[in-house]
Amino acid sequence: MYLMRLIILFLFIGISTNCLAQGSPMWQTLGTVEKESTYDESLGMTIDKITVGFMAKSYQGQEIEIDGYIIPLTGKVSQSHFMLSLFPANMCFFCGAAGPETAMQVFMSNDKKVKYSDNKIRLKGVLRINEQNSNGLLYTLEEAVIL
Repeated sequence: MYLMRLIILFLFIGISTNCLAQGSPMWQTLGTVEKESTYDESLGMTIDKITVGFMAKSYQGQEIEIDGYIIPLTGKVSQSHFMLSLFPANMCFFCGAAGPETAMQVFMSNDKKVKYSDNKIRLKGVLRINEQNSNGLLYTLEEAVIL
C-alpha cells in the first residue's frame, strides 16, 4: 500500500512538473506552491491551503510579464477584468485539470477592454499574491497592459 502511494505521488509530481514546464518561466515560478488539505468549518468541507514558494513571493508587488489564455468572466466578449490561465479554457483549474497556481485574475490598466481570443496573449502588470482568502484567486495582475 505504501509503495502504491509513493508511485502515485511521483506520477502526480511528474505530471504537474511537465504541465508547468509548458508555460513561461514566470508560470514555473508561480507554480512553486505547497498544498495542505484542511477542513474549513465555515464551508463545511475540506479545502487545500496553498503556501506560495519563496521565489514567487519575491515578485509580490513587482511588475512581471506573463503569457496565457483568456478565461472570460462574462462571456466571450471584450472585457477589462478576466482570468488568465497557463492552460486553454478546456484545461483550466476550474475544469479540474490544473491547480489554482495556474491562473490569475487580471485587471487591465485604465479599464482597457481586451477582445476575447482563443490564442495565447502576453501581458505586463503588477503581481499581487493572496494566501489569506481561500475564496479568492491566489494571484492577481493589476494595471495590466498587452505586450
